[in-house]
Amino acid sequence: MVHSRVVLASGSRHRVDLLQRLLPEFTTDTPDIDERVGENETADRYVTRLAEEKALAVAERHPDSLIIGSDQACVLRDRILGKPADHEAAVQQLLDSSGRIVTFLTGVCVLNTATGSSQVDVVPFRVRFRRLTRDSVERYLAREPAYDAAGSFHSEGLGIALFERLEGADPTALVGLPLIRLVTMLHEEGVALP
Repeated sequence: MVHSRVVLASGSRHRVDLLQRLLPEFTTDTPDIDERVGENETADRYVTRLAEEKALAVAERHPDSLIIGSDQACVLRDRILGKPADHEAAVQQLLDSSGRIVTFLTGVCVLNTATGSSQVDVVPFRVRFRRLTRDSVERYLAREPAYDAAGSFHSEGLGIALFERLEGADPTALVGLPLIRLVTMLHEEGVALP
């Protein structure tokens, strides 16, 4: 069954830009959910839960639709890095990442509101950071104040200059919506893509 309505449960311009690569038409609806990490919640479970909750939060407003929910966690040494609270927190996040591998886990959910069925997965992507100094971090944040991003950088912008190596099956997972996995999920729901 081909669904005429696909809804992205997100207000992220990066996710909108990514989904536009696949679909010429879709609706966006920003979910209002609590995004705090639960006590003893693993990063995998956290992103899975948020992807599902985002899809469910907008589902009632979009009957007979496919709802796409997605969320991401930035993990350094088994610790989830959130969005920095301020400039100094951003500097510290980047300095902590210096010379290390940071893993991004992106949860994605496709919820069919007509049938109630859902598909959920987590797609990992790893980034090895260059050795960073306080000066290099300050220069980066002066040019691209990435205070709205977990880990304090935008890989789709100047943040790429902070990396030594990228490792993963789907580079779009790093930006926040794993398109390779999403294509498979949409095919399962009868959405015709190349």
